[in-house]
Amino acid sequence: MKIGIAQINPTIGDLKGNCTQILEAYEGLVTEGADLVLAPELAICGYPPRDLLFKSHFISDVQEALALLASKTGTTPLVTGTVIQDDGACYNAAAWCENGEIQTLARKSLLPTYDVFDETRYFKPAPAPTLHEWKGKKIGLTICEDIWAQSDLPKTARYQADPLEKLAAANLDYLLNLSASPWHAGKAGQREDLVRAAAERCNCPVIYCNAVGGNDELIFDGGSIVHHPQQGILAGLASFQAENALIDLSKKKTSHISPHYNPVGMAAIHKALVLGLRDYASKCGFDRVLLGLSGGIDSAVVCALAAEAMGPENVIGIALPSAISSEHSRSDAADLAQRLGIQFHKIPINETVASAEKALQPLFKNLPVDVTEENLQARARGLLLMALSNKYSALLLTTGNKSEIAVGYCTLYGDMCGGLAVISDLPKMKVYALARHLNSEAELIPLNTIEKPPSAELRLEQKDSDSLPPYPVLDGILQRYVEAGCSRAEIVDAGYERETVDAIVRLVDLNEYKRQQAAPGLKITPLAFGIGRRIPIVQKYVH
Repeated sequence: MKIGIAQINPTIGDLKGNCTQILEAYEGLVTEGADLVLAPELAICGYPPRDLLFKSHFISDVQEALALLASKTGTTPLVTGTVIQDDGACYNAAAWCENGEIQTLARKSLLPTYDVFDETRYFKPAPAPTLHEWKGKKIGLTICEDIWAQSDLPKTARYQADPLEKLAAANLDYLLNLSASPWHAGKAGQREDLVRAAAERCNCPVIYCNAVGGNDELIFDGGSIVHHPQQGILAGLASFQAENALIDLSKKKTSHISPHYNPVGMAAIHKALVLGLRDYASKCGFDRVLLGLSGGIDSAVVCALAAEAMGPENVIGIALPSAISSEHSRSDAADLAQRLGIQFHKIPINETVASAEKALQPLFKNLPVDVTEENLQARARGLLLMALSNKYSALLLTTGNKSEIAVGYCTLYGDMCGGLAVISDLPKMKVYALARHLNSEAELIPLNTIEKPPSAELRLEQKDSDSLPPYPVLDGILQRYVEAGCSRAEIVDAGYERETVDAIVRLVDLNEYKRQQAAPGLKITPLAFGIGRRIPIVQKYVH
């Protein structure tokens, strides 16, 4: 049997465009000799559709698109993800389309409601998985979470049912899994183990088709897999890019392993951020991006990613020096722009800041100078960058990293202005690691930018270390408190000073209001601010 895998990049709500992608992949794979073609979960409407499902015509429009797509199929079946409505209930489903008709509709059994998932808000679960008989073969139809029942999920996601238990007893010939599984560092290896376990439990090849592309904060990495219980991995499709592949299961040996399958470490983070940035911008209708260049490591990394994602000719870098900006920050910004080949402009903010100080002077007199005056610089930059974004119809990228956003070391309506926070889920030490990775073949980011002490440069001789512990210490505390959910006592027991832990925990809790007003950020860790972390702004729990 030859399986065609259509690892496409859907856009949420683009029913016509998504169906065109599916049909083009289907026709191409049929021409190559596919006996069956598999597309991802919710491929017709894109994942996750969220509250689009509550719009009065959305589900009926999806069903109409599915019917039209099915009408264009021939004797080769197409199995694609869709939404269906039955007796007033909405289901996440897989449609088996063949000979111009929808032959079978398989409904998803396990609905994830943890981390970034909220499927029970929208869908009804199927009581059992679907077994489809075709040409004398028994084929199990599952959708994403259906094969995750026994995996290492959060405690809130433990399931009473296990679809694979029922399918394993059916003596399957093949198991299909349509997936839209968002990526984070380490996820690909976890997924590989999961598919291997499913193949061993059901004692049949598992064909796992995953979506690819960026949709809002989520990045889908593709990396579709075919795993045989005896022969192991027969196919691995490209990660972080669309790919169609024909897999010959009769060979019972490696059929197709993309050279881009399952990158690891910084290589994976690099590809994920480029894909997420490119798709967010293009799917929102932007062909140009804009960002402020401070000469620091964060804006340099974001700029290098943007140049790769959009093309350097579509990136506009703006230096906004103040009266206290160091000479090296000015020269490093210009050097970066030249190395990357982007557009570069300089707008001094001295007069803008002075004008604001003059306007406020009558109300500020007799009050001591403090962080308020420092923030005037950041907000002057935000004002000018937003004006340029409007005028040039360019998406403004914010450049704050996860460490600084966590403790509020950023200015609301200043450096937080923008439409996408590219590295908001990347801790500071990983920003440095990514910079070195980007420089592995050529010095894209000036070495001085990487080696100099980090500074916000909002006052003379300012350094981040004046306000924060060393970044390795800060990142260690934040990983435990934000991502692992550890208490202060547990963090202290891990070897961190109590006074430092107490101060950092206080800052994280105090600055929730800032984060909830921040631009959406690309998720690359198991728990990101925003979509994956739902903490009240007003709360008094301390532990």
